[in-house]
Amino acid sequence: MPDNLIPQRRFNLLFLSTPVGAIGSGLGGGVELSIHNTAKAMIHRGHSVEIVAPSGSHLDGFSITQISGNLQIIAQSQERSTPINLPVNSVLANMWEYARQVENKFDLIVNFAYDWLPFYLTPFFSIPIAHIVSMGSLSDALDQTIAQISHKFPHTIGFCTASQAATFPNLNSPLYYLSNGIDLSLYKFCSQPRQQLAWLGRISPEKALEDAVQVAIQTDMQLKIMGKIQDESYWQQICHKYPHAPIEYLGFLSTDKMQEIVRQCAALIMTPRWVEAFGNVAIEALACGVPVISYRRGGPSEIIKDGETGFLVEPDNVYQLVNAVSKLNTINRLNCRQQAEQEFSLDALGTRFESWFQAIFQYSGLL
Repeated sequence: MPDNLIPQRRFNLLFLSTPVGAIGSGLGGGVELSIHNTAKAMIHRGHSVEIVAPSGSHLDGFSITQISGNLQIIAQSQERSTPINLPVNSVLANMWEYARQVENKFDLIVNFAYDWLPFYLTPFFSIPIAHIVSMGSLSDALDQTIAQISHKFPHTIGFCTASQAATFPNLNSPLYYLSNGIDLSLYKFCSQPRQQLAWLGRISPEKALEDAVQVAIQTDMQLKIMGKIQDESYWQQICHKYPHAPIEYLGFLSTDKMQEIVRQCAALIMTPRWVEAFGNVAIEALACGVPVISYRRGGPSEIIKDGETGFLVEPDNVYQLVNAVSKLNTINRLNCRQQAEQEFSLDALGTRFESWFQAIFQYSGLL
């Protein structure tokens, strides 16, 4: 991505959120944080942003256009060959109908939904749509339409990481890797942690929380678990299988309360069973000075500096996770905070997104 792309004017941006849950509910996972921080970064640079999201959404510092309707089924709960479907009175369809009605007020629509419909609708809009793909390949139908849009509308597909993009077939270059960023002022550095570990994320099978629980048992370190319980039966299975594990579930916490817990931990454990597109929790931990121990799979493998800001281990290998915990005293926690400041600040995020938007406008002949 060129470094010398400087916007010639301020953009009016329309952000369309995920249709799987209200912002603030935790159902949208990392997408909720991504929308918040991207909006912050754009507004700080003088652009205007309107956020459209399902009813019940709330975001500190932002007024959200609330759209009613039935939520979409999350992609990771479906099979690759599951046909495309929309519920009656679909909130996704209603959000995009609203976008169609107001598009002449904006320069660019930014799609945060990992769903087939926004890609299909792209040719029917008169302004460009920038699509942020928030997960790895999960659906054959979605793979196909993403590839088609990458060819028909070059520059409009953005990924979090190269590892994530590599899971999709037949994409047209150039590809944009946007990573993510956070408001570092919200995360406090801690140099002297307690002998406890953290696990943060949606509680569902693809996150493999049970592996982190085994690490807690084998190291005899308490594991602080934070996040939305998306699969209640999966959570109950863990509780029944490990009734005496040194774990504590703290719920889905606000950023302020979450970082108070995470910063006091010796490490954040990441155990993705699938290809994580990025891993917002990793950069949140780094911002607190907390090393990250993760499977070498997907986004975390592009965030963590092995041996410097954490450890990357063989996927699905609990023994190696445990071994990495024993080496935490070799990590300088200040290096973790410094990496977050250098690579994942809102300013760095804003630069990446401005460059991407600029490329879209230049290709479209709108600048």
